[in-house]
Amino acid sequence: MGVARAWRIGTRGSPLAMAQAELVRAALAAARPELAAPGALTLEVIRTTGDNVQDRPLAEIGGKGLFTKEIDEALLDGRIDLAVHSMKDVPTVLPDGIVVAAMPERADPRDVLLAGGAASLAALPAGCVVGTASLRRAAQVLAARPDLTVVSLRGNVQTRLAKLARGEVGATLLAAAGLARLGLGTAGGTPLEPEEMLPAVAQGAIGIACRADDAEVRAAVALLGHPPTERCVAAERALLAELDGNCRTPIAALAVEGPGGIELRGLLATPDGRHVVRVQRTGAARDADRLGREAGRELLRLGQGWAAG
Repeated sequence: MGVARAWRIGTRGSPLAMAQAELVRAALAAARPELAAPGALTLEVIRTTGDNVQDRPLAEIGGKGLFTKEIDEALLDGRIDLAVHSMKDVPTVLPDGIVVAAMPERADPRDVLLAGGAASLAALPAGCVVGTASLRRAAQVLAARPDLTVVSLRGNVQTRLAKLARGEVGATLLAAAGLARLGLGTAGGTPLEPEEMLPAVAQGAIGIACRADDAEVRAAVALLGHPPTERCVAAERALLAELDGNCRTPIAALAVEGPGGIELRGLLATPDGRHVVRVQRTGAARDADRLGREAGRELLRLGQGWAAG
């Protein structure tokens, strides 16, 4: 039986966002053969605040939902039927009427260091200029190497790689998942283990959002969900919610599910990297949300007196 209407998939227009939307479109067509028909699934590109403002650091334009607000509005207005997001861009509190109906299996959550052959932060030359728009990455870089200089580096993956190639910065960090989804492998860089660079909350995970009352789309999207990914991301996002994390607070977290349950690591820092606190907790997979909230509260306790919250 065919779908009652063509479904419109909302996405940002960057090459990475488009690649992720295409992955979801192909997965939906494979899960529901009627969606493989020509015109059954179309992509709608929506520019967001985060895309429109490229001349200032993300922390300055502030607030949550920099890369999702306009897409959420299109979803609620009925201009699109589902949306594909990088989960690390999705606020911990969703607008009323919107749900993340599924997360496919997460890709590599690590960061990749691109630095002309240097395979670790320790191997970077003294005074190296590291470009990144992420306070999380900047704080961890400065905590490990206070002698380095960190500058803001905005733009999509290709733009940042081009700036590195031109020598505007000596090093940068990019998400391994994004590079892989663009067919770039590691782009000649080195993935950093979480002990050296703890990833962003939900890094490597894609979320598929839809209207809560759209039963047909919601049921189809649910077929793409990967429960271990969804539980691990839930733990990380619960940690973030407990900290009320925003673009001005360096926060990192990574949950991994194994036979013994979920192991969650979290980090809270000051932007200059001078203060860093870490937690590590293990718990049952069914308790992912509680595990994250307890870890978040512990980070707040450890960071009392300087944590921005």
